[in-house]
Amino acid sequence: MTAVELLALICAAWLIQLALGIGVVLRRRRIAASVAPPPAAEQHAGADLAWPGWREFRVARRELEDVARTQCSFYLQPVDGQPLPAFRPGQFLTFSLTWAAGAAGEAGRTITRCYSLSDRPDPAHYRVTIKRVPAPQGQPDVLPGLSSNHFHDHVRVGDVLRVKAPSGHFCIDPDAAVPVVLIGGGIGITPMMSMLRWCIAHQPQRPVHLFYGLRNSDEHAFKAQLEALAAAHPAMTLQVVYSRPTAADVPGRDFQHLGHVDIDLLRKTVPHGRHQFYICGPAAMMQTLVPALADWGVPLADIHHEAFGPASVTRPVVPAAAPPEAMGVEVRFQRSGRTLAWNGSDASLLDFAERHGIAVESGCRSGGCGSCETRVLEGTVAYPQAPDHDVARGHCLLCVGRPTTALVLEA
Repeated sequence: MTAVELLALICAAWLIQLALGIGVVLRRRRIAASVAPPPAAEQHAGADLAWPGWREFRVARRELEDVARTQCSFYLQPVDGQPLPAFRPGQFLTFSLTWAAGAAGEAGRTITRCYSLSDRPDPAHYRVTIKRVPAPQGQPDVLPGLSSNHFHDHVRVGDVLRVKAPSGHFCIDPDAAVPVVLIGGGIGITPMMSMLRWCIAHQPQRPVHLFYGLRNSDEHAFKAQLEALAAAHPAMTLQVVYSRPTAADVPGRDFQHLGHVDIDLLRKTVPHGRHQFYICGPAAMMQTLVPALADWGVPLADIHHEAFGPASVTRPVVPAAAPPEAMGVEVRFQRSGRTLAWNGSDASLLDFAERHGIAVESGCRSGGCGSCETRVLEGTVAYPQAPDHDVARGHCLLCVGRPTTALVLEA
């Protein structure tokens, strides 16, 4: 073998070893990529139903969030001790509440209610913040909020509650390239807190503009937390709006604007360019602000809202043609053994059932929680607007549904 041939053989061997080494490195990189955690923007996108049915949670802590002591946070830990799955910031929990003897004068009664999660996902606990709903002034025949007062007056640390998995479609878009505008009115601040804290934890450079409308400092929930977050994170802008400040409330310290969160304020304060708008608040706020944003030119796909009764908020969009509603048709409730005539005077099949004394489980009454979901044995049901809950095939939501033909329902 000549020197040239020997040198060629050595070079060939070296090239083979180099190729093998590169292959090992690439395989290691591929393996690492396959087991690496998802990007932060994807970590919150858990399944809508992280567990089936009801799960027991123990109240680990209670914390009042405002001076007036009307808003209380409940920290919930699973009784089974298993880590909690992540949820999408903006989602809610559904609770089944049963009254004990003497509690609220409703012994033995069970109701279902939904409350927004008010913190970012945490494997150790969930948090909901609930505002006490008093009886309206000047309306002695209207009772105070049954569920909210039960939580404030009777749910204590150590109590066990039955809870369904986080659900709902009112969730923040994880695209960090699009700035967000969060608008909370009153207790509507709760899903905004979840979205805000998730953004700060996972997307600290993403511009977030938070508008919080309320009456005054007495009911200013999370005041110290919000001020600290705004001071520590340059990408966050906090705009607090009081409609009825107290004599002790100082402009520029306690609040930045007087009045309400309206389109004029947004036009003056939101920077030019595309933003995703998330709005949650009382009906008056939603009924004016949602259409006003569309009139301003915000694309409908960038307007997301959840009201206290979102089915009453009319989006400025022409809906797809739906079958005409049937009048004078029979609706049979199979389990209850009742057949009744629908004449269109009720807002929904749930109202229709309750008016005739048919007991049907319900929660949000606005198409979000799915508590009233019922199998349709015969006939069809239509909705004025698409419900937020994903309705199973062959089922309907009684709380927002109206018949388009004669019906036979499993309820």
